[in-house]
Formats: sequence, structure tokens, C-alpha cells
Amino acid sequence: MIIPSIDIVDGRAVQLIGGESQALDAGDPAPILDRFSVAGEVAVIDIDAARGEGSNANLIRSLCRRAPIRVGGGIRDVETALSWLDAGASKIIIGTAAAPDLLAQLPRHRVIVALDSRDREVVTHGWRTATGASVADRIRELKDLVGGFLVTFVELEGLMDGTDPARAAEVIDLAGDARVTIAGGVTTAAEIAVLDRLGADSQVGMALYTGALTLADAIAAPLTSDRTDGLWPTVVTDERGTALGLAWSSPESLQRAVEQRRGIYQSRKRGLWEKGSTSGARQDLLEVAVDCDRDALRFTVRQHGTGFCHLGTRSCWGDDGGIGRLSRRLTDLVAEPVPGSNTVRLLNDAALLGAKLREEADELAGAVCRSDVVSEAADVIYFALVKAVSAGAGIEDIESELDRRARRMSRRPMEAKDGYRR
Repeated sequence: MIIPSIDIVDGRAVQLIGGESQALDAGDPAPILDRFSVAGEVAVIDIDAARGEGSNANLIRSLCRRAPIRVGGGIRDVETALSWLDAGASKIIIGTAAAPDLLAQLPRHRVIVALDSRDREVVTHGWRTATGASVADRIRELKDLVGGFLVTFVELEGLMDGTDPARAAEVIDLAGDARVTIAGGVTTAAEIAVLDRLGADSQVGMALYTGALTLADAIAAPLTSDRTDGLWPTVVTDERGTALGLAWSSPESLQRAVEQRRGIYQSRKRGLWEKGSTSGARQDLLEVAVDCDRDALRFTVRQHGTGFCHLGTRSCWGDDGGIGRLSRRLTDLVAEPVPGSNTVRLLNDAALLGAKLREEADELAGAVCRSDVVSEAADVIYFALVKAVSAGAGIEDIESELDRRARRMSRRPMEAKDGYRR
């Protein structure tokens, strides 16, 4: 699997050769993250912090809200590690400070240890200092305390000359159940496929920035197909994971879908087609995921218009319901107000909406029996969603925020504020 990489120096995305000379300056990391995150998790490395020459923490915290990212660079103590997990980092990458006593205080599945290797020796402080320790010994020491290792072949980093599968295989064998990510020299889809078959992910920067490797080819690298036409079944879901339908993808359709960030597929009869190009029910492509068997894709999309199905329903199994449908209906009322609608009245009267929110929350707090709790909770959810859509948000934004909060490690005391104590 591909892990796109963004290295940050002085607030800008850069690529370094051998960890030293700067080969390119790609500018603002935010749009690069937006582009790379279609492949899933992205590694974001604070080079300044890793070198002890500054920090890009505020910038990277803002990136944590844009997409799932692995954060690395300058994490040397428990407090810093927990602060990044609290900020929403999906995983943290710890280098120099990765000692057993530190790692034992952190959630194993969310910690990756970075082992920067020059000729199998661990180097630190921005790849400038030799330690005398071998990569193999460090893996043996730490593998039971971490969820993964990021092993960078420093002498190959940024050179575009390929990586070293034999060394990668050694590392993977040593790591046991800790997932290995290989960085340094990964340049082609074929290399990504080889590393995936060995059991490792590929962290790639330079090849993606220069266009030597397209993101679509990187995503597709591990895929196989047992069909004579080589197509991959593609499950299409919305932002909330609700299945909208089944389509098919080819290398060409995937390339166009990723480049244009649209729902573009390969029909088995009609060839290449873009959802909504004639009906208006277009799709914004948010993420492409490869399944565990490497023979199917999942497209996560933002569906516009009537829905995915050619029959005019939200999905190929009919219309959906629940909170997702309510959120869309409220959003539609913002775009096209219906005269006489109570929802429209609420959208136009912030004081009334605030009063109803407080009223319904109080009634929910006082409800006792199951039916009353369900009824009052439904009221609160409705008014809360009206408030959300009035600010341009939807249920998917609320769920993303809840997911980010679920990644927090620190918890504030659960105390009532002044004016709400009983």
C-alpha cells in the first residue's frame, strides 16, 4: 500500500536528497495533503523539529483536521506524543526517543518507530548522526511495544534509483506483527507491488512530486484481478460508509478518477463513464481504498443530485433514511427554501433556534422512560442538525469531529459548567 509523504521545512512542503540537500520546494502543504489523502493516510514529517531547528506544530495541527495523517518529527517525550494523538493524528512516528519506557506509556497500535538507516546503521538528528546501533537490534528491542516501523534507507532517499527489496524483506521478517513501512528510493508501482507482497507499505515522496509515479498507479500497484478483462469490482459508498452501489474500475478509469477527483468508472459494456456527466448526479471522489485481498476497491464519494442509481434513488438498493437523509434534506432547504417551512423559519431566526435547542435539551435531560428518551433525543438531533447546516456543516462533518475526538488520549474532567449545576 502507498503512504504518500509530506516533509515540512519552514512551513513548506519540500523534498530532500539523502536527508540534506533540498531538491524541491512544493509550497503550501495543505493542497498537497488534499491531493494525496485520496489514497488514505498520509505521513507528515516536521523536518525542522526532527533537526531541533524549529517547529511546524501549528501548521501540522491544522492538517490533522483535513485528513488522516501520521505525524512525525521531534516527538521525544510522552507529553508531546499525547498532544499529537489528542490533536487527531491517526498515528505518531517516534525516532530518536523511541525507548521502551516511553513506548510503554503509549497505545501500541498508534505508534510507529522511525528507524533511519544508512548501510543498516541507525542514524538520528535529521539523518546527520551515526549511532553505532543496527536496525535489526532496534527492531528486536522494540517490536512488541509498537504497531509499526518506518524504515528509511537514507542513502537511497530522494535519488529516484529504486529501493532495496532484499533489505526490506530482512526488516519485515524481524518485525513480526508490527507493520513495516519502507521509505527511501521507492519510485515505481512495481516496487510498491513487490513490497506489498512482502508485507510492507511504501512511503513515497519524490516520485509523486515529480510525476515519475502517479498516485493512481501507486494505489493500483498491489491490485490483482481474476477477470479476463482485468477489471476491479468497486464498491461505492458515501462519506458515512453507506453503500450506494457496485461499479467497475480499470487502470484508465482509476487514473482519471484520481486525477479529476470524480466518480469515474469502467462500464463492462459502454467503456469509460463519469457518474453524473449527463444526469447531474455527479460524485466528488474523497478516497480510494484497496481491500484486504487486493482484488477490489472502495470509492468513498460525496454524492450530489438524486443519487447513484439510474432509477433516481440514493442507492441501488433504494433510498436511505435516518440521520444522513435528514441532514441532506436540511441542506437542500438551505439551498432552496420552501415557503412556510418551520425549518426555514428556524434557519432564518437564530434566537428561536437557540431557544428550541435549549428547550429540547432540557426535556431530554429530564426524560426517563425509553420512548420519551427516544422522542426527545430525536428532537435534539433535529435542532442540532438545523444549527449545523445553518453554518454550512452536515452530519458527515459532525461524525468526522467525533472520530477525531475518539483518537484523543487525554480526557478533561466531566464537570457541569456554572449555570448548569444542580
